[in-house]
Amino acid sequence: MIANDTKHTGYMKKRSEPRALKSSRSVGALVLAGARATGDPLAIAHNVSSKAHIKVAGMPMITRVLNALSESQYAGRVSVVGLQDQDRFQTDELSPDIHHIAGADGPAASVRGALAQSEQAPPILVTTCDHALLTPAMIDAFLDKSLQSGADLTVALAPQAVIEDTYPDVQRTYLRFGDGAYSSCNLFCLNTEAAKEVVQFWQSAEQDRKRPWRIAWRFGVVRALRILIGRPDLDRVFAIISERLEVTIRPVILPFADAAVDIDKPDDLALVERVLAERAK
Repeated sequence: MIANDTKHTGYMKKRSEPRALKSSRSVGALVLAGARATGDPLAIAHNVSSKAHIKVAGMPMITRVLNALSESQYAGRVSVVGLQDQDRFQTDELSPDIHHIAGADGPAASVRGALAQSEQAPPILVTTCDHALLTPAMIDAFLDKSLQSGADLTVALAPQAVIEDTYPDVQRTYLRFGDGAYSSCNLFCLNTEAAKEVVQFWQSAEQDRKRPWRIAWRFGVVRALRILIGRPDLDRVFAIISERLEVTIRPVILPFADAAVDIDKPDDLALVERVLAERAK
């Protein structure tokens, strides 16, 4: 989708250009763009209904995500979920592959609702509107590994060492395992129908997202203790989670520091604009 003030961003042009390396298999995508129930401070500060509309280096952040998806070798049908103020986008500039879907109360509920409304079959990529540094290379690397994994669901992570090597002074939230720490990259791939069961569990656990120990407890006492006290390595933790949910979930480790950068705070926005300025040189 192209906002009224981004008519010349080139999104439609990019969608129409042939991609010599395009995969024979397309992957649909859901872009989560819903606002927080209590309001997003960043959106309020920029006087927009959703932070998806905030300009990042002159272009709405959601447009940057859509551009990256359109240039992926796996480019398929894209649905934007929960975007407020849709009139900011010009209907005559929309790609026929992009659709609006109403959001719900929280990311997991929005994904679950979108899957119910959408006619797309797995594999389906899920990402967020604030992933302004997302590139086709990141998407392709993640989907290459996801589609070859044999897993029902894959989750992208970036190692702490990779992130700190690029951004030594930037604070990120890390998940710590026995073999190291990793940051989420806001990229998920639902490879099979069974992955929808994970989305349902995610929705039930979402209220505890700030209290990891309570999420762990949902897996049962023994499994929770194995995760919390045993401090298993990354693959073992995912094996424990897979056992509990009766699906196969695997991590995909990405070598891109930028894959772990999203825009939640003014400092994030300043960082992303600095990175984009350096890329443009």
